[in-house]
Amino acid sequence: MTKAETAAEKGFATAENNFNAGADAFKAGFEKAVAGYDTVVGYGKDTAEALIKSATVASKGAETLHGEIYAYAKQSMDESIAAGKAILGAKSVHEAIEVQTGFAKSAFENYVAELTKFNQLFTAAAKDSLAPLQSRAQAWVDVVQTNAA
Repeated sequence: MTKAETAAEKGFATAENNFNAGADAFKAGFEKAVAGYDTVVGYGKDTAEALIKSATVASKGAETLHGEIYAYAKQSMDESIAAGKAILGAKSVHEAIEVQTGFAKSAFENYVAELTKFNQLFTAAAKDSLAPLQSRAQAWVDVVQTNAA
């Protein structure tokens, strides 16, 4: 065997090793990309489910709030009509003013109490509807950190 044949064989061996190393690196990179794609697709599916859950919770919260507003409006109207009848049935101007003052005080206290209740309902509904989305934000951070490693 001559020096030229030995050098050629070494060159072919080196080329073959480099080719195999490149193929292995390509295969590993491709498998990592597929795994990353699967992770992102899974994240997207879970996020869609979280969006649906969030919308459902928000819808139920809005429905509850609407029901409370309707009930308050009906009660307020009924109390206003009753107060109007009482004022019209008063025997004196002084009695009418007392009825009106009592009604105004009661109406204001009820209004403040209802606004507080509406605020609590709205806050709870917003918090509950955002909870699934907050967990998805943390999941995205986890996906990015896992795939960056």
